[in-house]
Amino acid sequence: MPQTSVVFSSILGPSCSGQVQPGMGERGGGAGSGSGDLIFQDGRLISGSLEALMEHLVPTVDYYPDRTYIFTFLLSSRVFMPPHDLLARVGQICLEQRQQLEAGPEKAKLKSFSAKIVQLLKEWTEAFPYDFQDEKAMAELKAIAHRVTQCDEENGTVKKAITQMIQSLLLSLATRSQLQELREKLRPPAVEKGPVLKAKPPAAQKDILGVCCDPLVLAQQLTHIELERVSSIHPEDLMQIISHMDSLDNHRCRGDMNKTYSLEAYDNWFNCLSMLVATEVCRVVKKKHRTRMLEFFIDVARECFNIGNFNSMMAIISGMNLSPVARLKKTWSKVKTAKFDVLEHHMDPSSNFCNYRTALQGATQRSQMANSSREKIVIPVFNLFVKDIYFLHKIHTNHLPNGHINFKKFWEISRQIHEFMTWTQVECPFEKDKKIQSYLLTAPIYSEEALFIASFESEGPENHMEKDSWKALRTTLLNRA
Repeated sequence: MPQTSVVFSSILGPSCSGQVQPGMGERGGGAGSGSGDLIFQDGRLISGSLEALMEHLVPTVDYYPDRTYIFTFLLSSRVFMPPHDLLARVGQICLEQRQQLEAGPEKAKLKSFSAKIVQLLKEWTEAFPYDFQDEKAMAELKAIAHRVTQCDEENGTVKKAITQMIQSLLLSLATRSQLQELREKLRPPAVEKGPVLKAKPPAAQKDILGVCCDPLVLAQQLTHIELERVSSIHPEDLMQIISHMDSLDNHRCRGDMNKTYSLEAYDNWFNCLSMLVATEVCRVVKKKHRTRMLEFFIDVARECFNIGNFNSMMAIISGMNLSPVARLKKTWSKVKTAKFDVLEHHMDPSSNFCNYRTALQGATQRSQMANSSREKIVIPVFNLFVKDIYFLHKIHTNHLPNGHINFKKFWEISRQIHEFMTWTQVECPFEKDKKIQSYLLTAPIYSEEALFIASFESEGPENHMEKDSWKALRTTLLNRA
């Protein structure tokens, strides 16, 4: 959503440091005893009890929370409690503070306090609108809104701000719902099982080279698809990775499965692209043409690397490394593999993908200093990004020995998610080619069985293991027929 990108930049700024920002003020005494139960190190909040962290989120007359903290706590709190429960507690703290103001000498500041509460809710609804699809959360939001408008009977400015906030929220939810329905209608490419024993297509059947023979153009169209698909992923979707895996988390937010749909859909795209590459290679009848197809995809992967589209690059390499393709030794012997060797070097898994991480860092630095939208593109290998988040979660505990939440851990998770979200909001600078994209998204792909059939028909089995596999596969397919 265009609105979301503004929210991220305004909330997090150039970094997600967690430092106390000038002009934000210090947290006052607040309501309850937990507000003093926070630990800072060099001005950075590193731990605190859940109650104290919740109180630190709520403004006072003289305090408004650092926006990096707002984003990080709202994002990470769902590991410990569903958003509607957090919203209910925020409402209680607001009510307690309002009652104190009404009973004390600072009653005149009640309107200023209410405006700050509205600002907090506005930032919440803009950064995480999906939280409010839950009926309980929407009810809590309206309850808080009702309370803060009671002190604004003169000119109605607070009430007007709340009305605008809720209208924007409902519009955002409606838009996301429509996009969700559209994506659910889009099915993955059909999987061809192939004929019983003849997997080769007619010679006149279209292949990728008949649609696009320019590696750069195809890489650009792959980047278009990547950016369209990754833009449907939201921060809370990524946090669900932790929430679902955390054995300490006994709460499940309504709509969890819907939230992970965008992650699964993006992961499926990677798998489909890998299988499409393998299909395009294995279905070619002549060795000369298979060689050309392999060299074409190597060039496409190299162009993806140059663009900064590491996810498509990895999917293409994975497709060429699938067994039905990798075993085509006679075909590979005719391929000029120097370029492929360079690509595999970049994606070498040793030392935790050190070479890839170096290339990703370079692309990130280029993006930060970019003068054009083309230089801003960074599309990381999604599976590796997810694993990084997961392992960051696993190697650092949620709670410290004193019972505090290890907020230092969540600053780092939030920083990485924020960086990823910044990459997803880049507008694709390449012109969309509907014909090429239609082929990439709808071209039939072979099943694993069909790939092996096509591979063995191109180059017969060379050893006892392959001969046994080929014999078993033929028997299975004949029995099935």
